[in-house]
Amino acid sequence: MKCLRPFALLGLCAVASLLFLDGCASKAGTSGGKTVTPSKPRVEEQVAAAPVQEIPPPPEPTPVPLRSVEMAARNATGEQNIPFPDVLFDFDQYVLRDDALTAVEDNAKRLRDNHVTKVLLEGRCDEIGTSEYNLVLGERRALSVKRYLESLGMSQLQVDVTSYGKDRPLCLQHNPVCWQKNRSVHFVVKE
Repeated sequence: MKCLRPFALLGLCAVASLLFLDGCASKAGTSGGKTVTPSKPRVEEQVAAAPVQEIPPPPEPTPVPLRSVEMAARNATGEQNIPFPDVLFDFDQYVLRDDALTAVEDNAKRLRDNHVTKVLLEGRCDEIGTSEYNLVLGERRALSVKRYLESLGMSQLQVDVTSYGKDRPLCLQHNPVCWQKNRSVHFVVKE
């Protein structure tokens, strides 16, 4: 019988471990004699429990001067890039002054020499005044240049006129020198 004692002890250990495991299971998964299987967390709970990572905003694009943007657009559309001096105007005026007459005459000569058949005159204004007023003033400036071109015998030239008023300045600083540059008519050669 002495030999059976170690086996009995082993049996007792096995029964005790089964009871222990059953006791652990009852704490985690039984309720009132019924076995409850733990459910998987729902997707909403998983998403809510996930740590929130903030995505930094994209860096601000570097502003490009308007003049460069216009030149790139003109090159993309096939417009010729023949630089012409702008025709300048006095504050709140659309009458051609003496230096403006000379600029239009020089531009007319260059148009003839380069056999240009189509040009766009862009009337512009400074930032003083309302947008509506400056659109009208820019158009009047462009029309006065167009009339002078016609008086110089440029009848074969197709001239289109537009006004940007103060909305598309050629110079972006806020000072009198820049305002004078924006009170202008700009020649754009189109083919």
